[in-house]
Amino acid sequence: MSVEWREPMSKAEMQAMRRAARDEAGILAEVLAMLRKLARALPFAEDALAAHLCVRDPATSRRVKLILLAALAYLVMPIDGIPDFLPLLGFGDDAAVIAAAIAAVRGAITPEHRAQARAMLDEAQYKD
Repeated sequence: MSVEWREPMSKAEMQAMRRAARDEAGILAEVLAMLRKLARALPFAEDALAAHLCVRDPATSRRVKLILLAALAYLVMPIDGIPDFLPLLGFGDDAAVIAAAIAAVRGAITPEHRAQARAMLDEAQYKD
């Protein structure tokens, strides 16, 4: 058995995890609203939306849901490591947290989640 070294979670990550555990529905609604508004501006929008869909999938395990919810909560938190309003850098930390969460739950986000996310983003682009 190999043991992998992991950095301790930051204060912001712990706050996101606690918030996610308390308010799953609220976080998912905020994430969806944010992704609809910023779909074209966020290069990681498809990943975030696929994570959102995975959390909503009843077949997803509780552990996976909590990991993804914490990352999605960090995405919509008004205060995070790098403020989102800063050009180019603002969403960098959010993208890193989403990528780390997806890597941690490898395989939980299915091709169906990704296809549905792509379709939702395509639909959002044509509504404007």
